[in-house]
Amino acid sequence: MKKISVIGAGSWGTALAILLGEKGFDVKLWARREELANEIESKKENKQYLPGVKIPSNVIAECSLKNSINGSEMIITAVPSEFLRSTLKEIKPYLRNQIVVSATKGIEHNCKRMSQVIEEELGKIKIAVLSGPNHAEEVSMKMPTASVVASRDKKTGKIAAEALATPYFKLYQLSDVIGVEICGALKNISAIATGVCDGLGFGDNAKASIITLGLMEMNNFGRLFGAKRGTVYGLAGVGDLIATCTSKYSRNRFVGEQLAKGEKMEEIRKEMHGMIAEGIPTTKAVYEYSRKHNIDLPLTHQAYEVLFSNKNIKYAITDLLNLV
Repeated sequence: MKKISVIGAGSWGTALAILLGEKGFDVKLWARREELANEIESKKENKQYLPGVKIPSNVIAECSLKNSINGSEMIITAVPSEFLRSTLKEIKPYLRNQIVVSATKGIEHNCKRMSQVIEEELGKIKIAVLSGPNHAEEVSMKMPTASVVASRDKKTGKIAAEALATPYFKLYQLSDVIGVEICGALKNISAIATGVCDGLGFGDNAKASIITLGLMEMNNFGRLFGAKRGTVYGLAGVGDLIATCTSKYSRNRFVGEQLAKGEKMEEIRKEMHGMIAEGIPTTKAVYEYSRKHNIDLPLTHQAYEVLFSNKNIKYAITDLLNLV
């Protein structure tokens, strides 16, 4: 394998493009905005999403999907979940039997996982899913990281894992695509809640209780769809949950902190400079699904009430802690 396309020039897509470029692959990094692609290409740095990290010369930034995908042997999708389906529709005319690796952690409405969205738009192709505790900032600084690649097809998973693995980015192969994707999405709901705890100054005891409740919901919700217990209590579940709920790099935790300080979502979005907190649309999707199917998810319920029904944050956290 020589050529790889990375679709999405946010922090994660950029970090993966750098990792692959440093391994010697010819990488095309697609950015939807032409001005961003031009800036990345001219400065060899993504100042908006991953400042201070040099991009190798063999990583070429593009705003043309056709040019980005033509000739590639693997496509890595790293666009936000709410834009994945529309982006895949644009990709389809240029698809030529490439492996598609989903690096997006989110759930669409009606609880469609990202690999399901990919299959619906691109057909029965070779798909793998990348997840785990893998903040882009730390990966770009070559800090030790362990993550998972999941695929229903062992050979596909092996090819994806071998392409992405480095001495600092250790990858484990799993077959539980469902569990990996559900864990990667639901941990963001917990991160918003723990951010609220931090913003209110409630301390580590309260935060630990919220994380525990989040783990319970992740397990209970995942098992409904066939997720394996080992996945939930492994890197893709507990590992990613801890990282996202405690890290200074977590966008979802940041949203919770700022909400606790009284900021409105419009203000928070401006402060995030175009970055997306996946926990917000995921909360809506999971809550609506749980209501429709009568599933008890108290943390998700309270997060929804705060994000979409203007419930007082202190009341929401107090109600949650009374349930733990």
